[in-house]
Amino acid sequence: MAVDLPLTQMSLEDKIQAMELLWCELSKAPEQVVSPAWHGEELHRRLQQIQDGTASFQNWASAIAELKAELHGYQAP
Repeated sequence: MAVDLPLTQMSLEDKIQAMELLWCELSKAPEQVVSPAWHGEELHRRLQQIQDGTASFQNWASAIAELKAELHGYQAP
């Protein structure tokens, strides 16, 4: 089935909402979703950083504020 969304006419918020709806639907059958190899490689790299003591962490509220700032085009405090 072909799906034709008016992507050029959709706001960024609309596009994100559409992605969230897709992820919600895909998450109902996670066994059918195969992650690409680079996901495993990235997880391994991050675990290695934790083990090496070189990982950096950010609290959830700061991470959300930073993402929202990026979404709206300005720097988070």
